[in-house]
Amino acid sequence: MGKIYVIALALCSIILTISVVESIDESPEAVEKWFKKLGHKKERVTKLHFFLHEKSGGSNQTAYQVAQSNITLTSPTFFGQVSMIDDILREGSAPDSQVLGRAQGLTGLSSLEEASLIMTMNFVFTTGKYNGSTLSVLGRNPFSKKYREMAIIGGSGVFRLARGIITTQTSLFNPTSGDVISEYNVVVIHY
Repeated sequence: MGKIYVIALALCSIILTISVVESIDESPEAVEKWFKKLGHKKERVTKLHFFLHEKSGGSNQTAYQVAQSNITLTSPTFFGQVSMIDDILREGSAPDSQVLGRAQGLTGLSSLEEASLIMTMNFVFTTGKYNGSTLSVLGRNPFSKKYREMAIIGGSGVFRLARGIITTQTSLFNPTSGDVISEYNVVVIHY
């Protein structure tokens, strides 16, 4: 009984801490009020730069294969392999650089002809002035090319009604460990 009480108390503390840390009121009334003021607001352009750290194996794994097609294992591009990700967004490429948030979503190898991913993910910011805000990303990522571009199709919190462009490039790829570090340059328009 004592363990359950301690666990329940810890969970309540975490929930209360999260609700206090959130800086944007997301209640229906607050969102409606925000929309009413929208006509008077000017669009802003924000530029962000960070690194996505993904581990497909080993300890602290952040990407897991969840499905594959009936041709994935015989396809030269592994067509149909689908993974869920909860990758770490960091300020730098070093594994001990400051954590800014998470990239959470779904990726799938989507081309029969070249190594290319379809990516749908949310950048969930957990520190600083963007804490609690998200950017929603959708796009094609032909990762054999040096630079790839994906669309920002929405956002929440500070990034409500966001739209923009992401340019990414691979900084590190280790086929043995499954580790990938990608550099992200973000230009986002929001209110």
